[in-house]
Amino acid sequence: MPIWKRNMYILWAAQFIVTAAMSLIIPFLPMYLQHDMGMTDMDAVHRWTGWIFGANFLTAFLMAPVWGRLADRTGRKVMLIRSGIGMATVTVLMGMVTSPEQLLGLRLLNGMISGFIPAAVALVSTNTPKEHAGYSLGLLQSGAVAGTILGPLLGGLLAEWVGFRHVFLVTGSMLLTASIFVILFVKEVNRPQPKQMVEGEEGGFHRILHTEPLLALFLVGFLIQYAMMSTNPFLSSYVQELWQGQNLLSFVIGLTVSAAGISTVLVAPLLGKWGDKVGSHNVLLICLLGTVVLLIPQAFVHSVWLLIGLRFLLGICLGGLVPSVHNLIRQYAPKGMESRTFAYSTSAMNLGNLLGPVIGGPLSSWVGLHGLFLLAAVLFFGNALWVRGKLHRQKADCV
Repeated sequence: MPIWKRNMYILWAAQFIVTAAMSLIIPFLPMYLQHDMGMTDMDAVHRWTGWIFGANFLTAFLMAPVWGRLADRTGRKVMLIRSGIGMATVTVLMGMVTSPEQLLGLRLLNGMISGFIPAAVALVSTNTPKEHAGYSLGLLQSGAVAGTILGPLLGGLLAEWVGFRHVFLVTGSMLLTASIFVILFVKEVNRPQPKQMVEGEEGGFHRILHTEPLLALFLVGFLIQYAMMSTNPFLSSYVQELWQGQNLLSFVIGLTVSAAGISTVLVAPLLGKWGDKVGSHNVLLICLLGTVVLLIPQAFVHSVWLLIGLRFLLGICLGGLVPSVHNLIRQYAPKGMESRTFAYSTSAMNLGNLLGPVIGGPLSSWVGLHGLFLLAAVLFFGNALWVRGKLHRQKADCV
């Protein structure tokens, strides 16, 4: 088996483990705050959920360029190991907190040392032949999303059996396992070269931002994550409103959160391969428009099962978004600065991950949880117009 393909499969498994681990508890933050922290004011629970969920992305937004620049010097595998072991340690500590302030502080620390998934994307993109890049990045994305399927389902069951605090210990153990996978089996072939590192240091940030259409792609990634994160952290509260009984509530929440991931896993590699043939910019535009169509009815559902069905269809469109952005960034990234370019893209997405829940929390008190879905649909529609006007024009100019 070629090394690039072996790396792809191993990092698929590693990303699966990492995202499953992080999804064990994050969807249940509101319930963790209520049951283990003693919070009873639901408005306060929503605010703290937004802050704690977004805290990780604040420090990740600030640190991603630092880790990207270091990856261009030392290699991407080192960054994977550093991030995995660091997050494992911090996550175990999260199960020992006694106040939301302590949990907020650890989430900030976790964001500082995170970066496993962007490092995996950078390693695969720089070690995969161009003609297989879309498929490889789509498959890698399916591994990350597959973890979000198992994570909430397993997390819901574990929460029912052993309580939320013990779930953090399981999460840390899974993150350590992913790090061991990388240490033993991943081989980085196209490591940074000294000549490339010297050239990459000269006006790096300026050069990346002035390479068309990278800035536009960064904005697209930001808007995608902002729109999704303005609703995702509050799905558990939304399900609580719709679910008629308290029996198996955690499991139903996990099933709802996982529904979009199931379809994403199935279609992401196919959409990536399709992007290799017809162009990732076309796949991106079609998936953005499909997301708009599927978000609107979610604001008006009165049944959890209908919501789950719509989330499943939504996942088909989501499967073509981030892999398409990553493949386009790979095509335009300056030589020798690939990790840094992906790092700036990651910072833009982390900013969206941060602002989405932080702004979504207060907005949920104003427009209601139903209104958040309509606002997300508006953002995705605006994103589609931007892609149509900017990226498609860039492709036409190249032709």
